[in-house]
Amino acid sequence: MINECGCLFDSIDSFLFSNLSLVTHNSFSMLELTDLQTVKGLLTHYNLSAQKSLGQHFLIDAGALRAMLEAADLGKGDFVVEIGPGFGVLTFPVAERAGRILAVETDKRLISILKALGSGYPNIDLLPANILRLESKLIHERYRQWSKVKTGRTHYKLVSNLPYYITSPILKQFLETDYRPDLIVVMVQKEVAERIVAKPGQMSILAVSIQFFGQPELVRTVTKQSFWPKPEVDSAILKITPYQKLPYDVDDIRFFFRMVKAGFGEKRKQLHNSLGGGLHLEDTVVRNLLAGSGIDPKARAQELSVERWVKLYHQLKTVL
Repeated sequence: MINECGCLFDSIDSFLFSNLSLVTHNSFSMLELTDLQTVKGLLTHYNLSAQKSLGQHFLIDAGALRAMLEAADLGKGDFVVEIGPGFGVLTFPVAERAGRILAVETDKRLISILKALGSGYPNIDLLPANILRLESKLIHERYRQWSKVKTGRTHYKLVSNLPYYITSPILKQFLETDYRPDLIVVMVQKEVAERIVAKPGQMSILAVSIQFFGQPELVRTVTKQSFWPKPEVDSAILKITPYQKLPYDVDDIRFFFRMVKAGFGEKRKQLHNSLGGGLHLEDTVVRNLLAGSGIDPKARAQELSVERWVKLYHQLKTVL
């Protein structure tokens, strides 16, 4: 399906036949891609190296892979988007379970190899692109067109081992839109996952931003030894169930997050100070607004839940 000239297939075949011990027991065309020697062999065979600038760390932990697949709860009615598939360690197991997968890869060196390795999977669409330059609406349109010809219920999911350096922009792209997936399961830095699932007392702008649009859950921790090259930090599998209809009565989301950012603008300051400075309001006005929201003026931003920020938003709207 994907081969155009045949030359890359010959090269892949030569690698397979010279490394028969790396082939899985249930497939003669599929490498065991969580095996470190397989990954190193592919890189050596094609004179490649992991690009730190692209956040490339290859998953070599079969247990972590299974945990991601279980969290994604895949079925043939699922359209899955994957970002940065690499050699396909997640791509191919997802393709075996889901109805369709759109794999977005920016590294041109890996695209041809991924095409050849995935030649036996007609339900994989490989898109050479920078995910941050794609509109959420256009990605969702691919799902919509696919779902038109499907019988039964379908779902739109993001399942990916995200490059660390673009985790926040990607989550923002898929959540702050009218085209949110039904489910998001991603591998991210452990510290980032812990910040996202934080409770009042440990909240942050990131936590409020994610929890406003969906319900996050830390599935499990994945140690740095589960990747090659080994990153400097541990990772975690994060599951987010986005709200298809926001449960909060907020008619100006831009202003809502302007307020939240003002609240977190000056660390360790009490809310009446940080909000007053960030929104250019007199202290007495801010104190009255906080009192009207049932919030102690001496509270700090990290102590507020999303629900309490929403209450404060409605109070602010009465004076601004």
